[in-house]
Amino acid sequence: MVQSVGIKDVARAAGVSVGTVSNVINRPETVAGETRARVLSAIDRLGYVRSESARQLRAGRSRIMGLLVLDMGSPFFVDVARGAERAARDAGLGVMVCNSARNAAEEAEYLFLFAEQRVRGVLLTPADATGRNIAAFRRHGIPFVLVDRVADGTTECSVSVDDVAGGALAVRHLVDAGHRSIAYVSGPPGLNQVRDRRTGALNALAEAGLGPDALRELPTERPDVAAGRDAGARLLGLADRPTAVFCANDLLALGVLQALYAAGVVVPDDLAIVGYDDIEFAAAAAVPLTSVRQPAVTMGALAAELLLEETEAGTEGGAGRHEHRRVVLQPELVVRRSSLAAR
Repeated sequence: MVQSVGIKDVARAAGVSVGTVSNVINRPETVAGETRARVLSAIDRLGYVRSESARQLRAGRSRIMGLLVLDMGSPFFVDVARGAERAARDAGLGVMVCNSARNAAEEAEYLFLFAEQRVRGVLLTPADATGRNIAAFRRHGIPFVLVDRVADGTTECSVSVDDVAGGALAVRHLVDAGHRSIAYVSGPPGLNQVRDRRTGALNALAEAGLGPDALRELPTERPDVAAGRDAGARLLGLADRPTAVFCANDLLALGVLQALYAAGVVVPDDLAIVGYDDIEFAAAAAVPLTSVRQPAVTMGALAAELLLEETEAGTEGGAGRHEHRRVVLQPELVVRRSSLAAR
């Protein structure tokens, strides 16, 4: 078994005290040039690597930011992570990415892990609708920012998208194309985003003088391609099938598109489709997908910047008191062939 090289080994090899080695590593300007060179030579010869985690614990300043998302299998959250990682890297930090898999118990375990590791702060998309996990984590005094969510009863910083406006964009586009009966393939009903996008859809119908019965909801347990295929099969089985479908995300929309293609239904001539998120695969689908674009990379970057601002406010040289902010970004409709047939 290979033994790791410690600071005492370096001190012994260089013929100096442990304190001198520590000074060479952390405050090299305080050590005489000849002694510093001898210590650095010993470090290089022995292959010593300092324990960054121990240093951080002593200093009380971790260089790691936690990111806990609902589903790392979702391209949307991959983009959020990209934005957060970019902002963290610019600040000299790393990101520990964890996946709650939409499970409140797993979320609680990861939040405990973050507290145990004394991370600098946490970016969190909550899985626990009750707010208990957030309340428990708050007791550790570690700053956190909510991503893609504004949880009820919290005052912390958050970065989200106006999903009511996004749902309205999607359905207004379909109504303007002449559709009067629209299906809504939704994700898990417990998700705020699903409810908000439905609210926006109903608002757009009301603007056009159409009642809520013009929207036929097809709920799904998961927001993925397989659930979309299942919803597509149910859609095909409706006796009074709508002429268009709005999906709560692009993965669901791609699944619906697969089901329709397999059944010989032509998109958009027989049935128009609009998705949500505008993931990379949307434009590359067999029928390029109209989608409501969320600025996911920007969302992750802004959330990380808010977290860094908060963690720096109370440090020496910081700006002092931090004021929590709720940033709401606006979505954008990206029109492609899946919704362009004339009615």
